[in-house]
Amino acid sequence: MAGVGKLLKQAQKMQKSIESLQTQMEAKEIDVTTGGGAVKLKINGAGKFLSLQLDPEFLKEDAKLVSDTLLAAIQDAAKQAKEFNDAEMQKVTSAFQMPGMF
Repeated sequence: MAGVGKLLKQAQKMQKSIESLQTQMEAKEIDVTTGGGAVKLKINGAGKFLSLQLDPEFLKEDAKLVSDTLLAAIQDAAKQAKEFNDAEMQKVTSAFQMPGMF
């Protein structure tokens, strides 16, 4: 049963590493700017939006342009946060080798 004990310790270590990573994700800030600086978003590594800034001159543009640019900025920010999160999680989980798991 020594193998089970070792496996359990490894799983506990991975859980602590993931918890630590989640804290780091919340602290990591990603800045996204689109529309030549008209839209500025800040999102954390956990995917929580932190701020949104719009250039007042940009709001004078056609409503469709404004909404399309905002949507593109939101999608880009969410994508960057997910990619960052996935890459960091891969680093943590790849360090642990569990038999029978890929």
